[in-house]
Amino acid sequence: MPRPAVKSLGAVVDKWTRRAGSAGEEYKQGVIGTPKSWSAASVAAAPAYKQGVTEAATAGRYEKGVAAAGDAKWKDRASVLGPMRFSQGVAESGTAYSTGVGPVLAAIGAVDLPARGPVGSEGNYMRSAAIGKALRQLRTGRR
Repeated sequence: MPRPAVKSLGAVVDKWTRRAGSAGEEYKQGVIGTPKSWSAASVAAAPAYKQGVTEAATAGRYEKGVAAAGDAKWKDRASVLGPMRFSQGVAESGTAYSTGVGPVLAAIGAVDLPARGPVGSEGNYMRSAAIGKALRQLRTGRR
């Protein structure tokens, strides 16, 4: 029985790097031009997501994937790509950061703190607990 013709690994990787590396504008246009709702599709897929995560956890696939990748891969990718992408992301995220941190700062600012006590006193821990409780209420939507 004949076997399919397969290009060499080097040739496939070279072509992928050249072609995918120059497809940024097509990627952007695909995102902007899609008529599909990402959020609606994501919500509709929630049961499948939960089932898949449960099956993966039960089978131990998460741990297997982490073990297979090891530390070398994430350290390499994080140290080579991370600094540039991190700085760019921060530079472009001021509005999103403001939106996210604003309610946190407001919640902290609205806490009535107990009086400060001597260093190491239980009263000082209660000050931290009051802030922690306010932030937990913000997170869970409970008052």
